[in-house]
Amino acid sequence: MTFDDLAFAELLPSTRRALLHRTATAQSEGRAPSLVAAVVRDGKIVWRGGRGSVAGQVPDADTQYRIGSITKTFTAVLVLRLRDEGLLDLNDPLAKHLPSAGLCAGVDEVTVGQLLAHTGGLAAEAPSPWWERTPGTVRPELADVLGEEPLRHPTGRRHHYSNPGYTLLGSLVEELRGAPWEEVLRTEVLEPLGLHRTSAQPKAPYAQGLAVHPWADVLLAEPVEDLGLMAPAGQLWSTTDDLARFAVFLAQGDERVLSAESVREMRTPAAPPEAGDRYLDYGLGVQLLNLEERTLAGHMGSLPGFLAGLLFSAEEGVAAVALANCTSGPLLGTLAAELVQTVIEAEPRIPEPWRPAAEVDQGVLELAGSWYWGTHAFGLRLRGDDGLELGPLSGTGRAAGFRAEVDGTWTGLNGYYAGETLRAVRREDGSVSHLDLGSFVFTREPYEAGAPVPGGVDPRGWFGLG
Repeated sequence: MTFDDLAFAELLPSTRRALLHRTATAQSEGRAPSLVAAVVRDGKIVWRGGRGSVAGQVPDADTQYRIGSITKTFTAVLVLRLRDEGLLDLNDPLAKHLPSAGLCAGVDEVTVGQLLAHTGGLAAEAPSPWWERTPGTVRPELADVLGEEPLRHPTGRRHHYSNPGYTLLGSLVEELRGAPWEEVLRTEVLEPLGLHRTSAQPKAPYAQGLAVHPWADVLLAEPVEDLGLMAPAGQLWSTTDDLARFAVFLAQGDERVLSAESVREMRTPAAPPEAGDRYLDYGLGVQLLNLEERTLAGHMGSLPGFLAGLLFSAEEGVAAVALANCTSGPLLGTLAAELVQTVIEAEPRIPEPWRPAAEVDQGVLELAGSWYWGTHAFGLRLRGDDGLELGPLSGTGRAAGFRAEVDGTWTGLNGYYAGETLRAVRREDGSVSHLDLGSFVFTREPYEAGAPVPGGVDPRGWFGLG
């Protein structure tokens, strides 16, 4: 086996046993009638595990479970597709595209982006009766989903998770596509990604939704309802294999559905968590979990009779999915996170071999090296993708990567300088005078004499106190 072969080898037996042990423990201690899990590394499913029983058989990668709110991430993908096609802007008020929202006072001005990030101020749930255990026919109109007082908080002021908000997004998709949400999802997302075992209605083999008595080892069947207008918030059924493929898409993108840039936007923080929430942030239809200096993205899901968890690290190329058919019991978000951690820690990713650049722009190469913002020392390094990285030479500070633009400037990708423009300012003879980064001047020497440092440089120069 060569060095390169090791990077793509199957998981080690010890890692596989650790994954099985953690999954088996979750099923046993969580008292789940059945539980299935899968792990992805570098775009490939590298481990599967099933415990318990579905119709007398150990559940496998083809067994459907209801995935609850993971459905929201699918709905968010449909909305981002509309945005990328220019059919809407995330800052558009809902009423611009969905006139029927006007039935509900205060909802018209909630923006599409606020609905995606749960910052629209809408109620967490639909009015009684409990929507997850009653048929969607109980709520035939949006007014029935939202109620007479749909807003619980000032719009745009705080993160407040809202299931009705995703009903509005599903209705928005139907309005702009002129077709049912389920049909649009199938043709635009499920079929292109090959998610043939993901559907709005269960397809055999599938697990029955069950409740486990908290004080006895007995079961109760949970109702399985068609959620109607609430479907975009939690209707879907899926399998570990399908969700594993979906996780790969959320990490890498697929031009047939959404670009890598758009899925990166989905997992970029758009709203802070609610007080006491263990999630670090919420993106656009994606939950973000802070875990030991590592951020995992994905979503949790639940409906009566079912629990689901999907988490992944785009940087490490590892994802995990876990599904169970019980109303309460194992913490599948925790399980998915621990499966991801197990693989990352037991088998650290082998770095790609360093290779010199095929070619280099001498004008850009001239910019590499040390620069000073006042007396703060920074280093500027060229990346292999024609981008730049700027960061402090010591300690902590404002570091960022930059993307090259066609006009010869660079745009900040992260941190304090995200979205800011970096440009090299040249003298009449073509030599570099300084760097301008959002009005900050970086020079080759601290407060370089003759450089256009704002406020000027004292002509007496540097001096001592002796």
